Order: sequence, then structure tokens, then C-alpha cells
Amino acid sequence: MEAKIGQFLESIGTFFGGGAQIPWCDRDVIAGCEREVADAAKGSSEEQKSESIMRLSWALVHSRQAEDVQRGIAMLEASLANSSSPLQQREKIYLLAVGYYSTGEFSRSRQLVEQCLEIAPDWRQALVLKKAVEERIAKDGVIGIGITATALGLIAGGIAAALTRRH
Repeated sequence: MEAKIGQFLESIGTFFGGGAQIPWCDRDVIAGCEREVADAAKGSSEEQKSESIMRLSWALVHSRQAEDVQRGIAMLEASLANSSSPLQQREKIYLLAVGYYSTGEFSRSRQLVEQCLEIAPDWRQALVLKKAVEERIAKDGVIGIGITATALGLIAGGIAAALTRRH
């Protein structure tokens, strides 16, 4: 377990150190957060419950499992209206942006990260995520252009071949 936590912390350091890789969270960490939420539900203060739910949401949106990410997104969206402070709202919006990035919904992720930057323009985490999102959008755009150009080339080649056979 300690080795997994060490790898997890290393991935976070890489992400915040400028590497455009989102830190990942494994099932053991998520299970620990789920136990923490269950324990907090048994009589802890509202603040402790809220903090444990935020940690679970964080772990879920950083999971490699699509169903975990979707669950984290749903939890964050449901709790966004109940944010007690701008800082808490910023954190939830950021985690939503991470979740949407993980699911490949890059334009939604970019919208959310820009909301974060409206609240805190110099927030390093949001700036790094925005860069990663924009790089993915640009990469997907180049791939889309390449696919379109290839398809057009094949169509033009087919038409040219058909015309030369007729004559």
C-alpha cells in the first residue's frame, strides 16, 4: 500500500511540476476514501463529512476506471450548489474539469478550467490543466484534419480512377 501511495504522490508531483499528465488514483485509494466517508457518516461533524466526500470525489475523478470518473463527476455536480465558499466552489469546478478531461470531453473541461481561472487567475493547477486540455484539443484537431484529408484523397483518387477507366 505504501508503494502505491508513493507512486500516486510521484504522479501528482510530475503533474504539478509541469508534466501534462494527470495523476491517477487506484482502487485501493478509492476504497480507503469510501471507508472514510462511511466512517464520517457515523457522527462526524458536517465539515469532516464534507472533507471526506471531497477526498473521495478527488480520488474518483483521478481514477483510470470510467465508471469511477463518472461517479466522481456526478458527486461533484450534485454538491456544487452546496459550496460554502468560493475556494470550495473553485476546487469542485477544477475536479469537474479533471473528470471531463479524463472522459475525453475536452471542450467541457476547458470551459470549467476557465471558470476556475476567473476565480483564481494564477492558480497553477488550473493553468497546467488548461495547457493539457488545449494540447489535447489541438492534437485531436490535427488528427481530424488528417483523417478528413485522407478521406478526400481517397474519394478524389476513386473519381480519377473511374474517369480514366471510362476513357
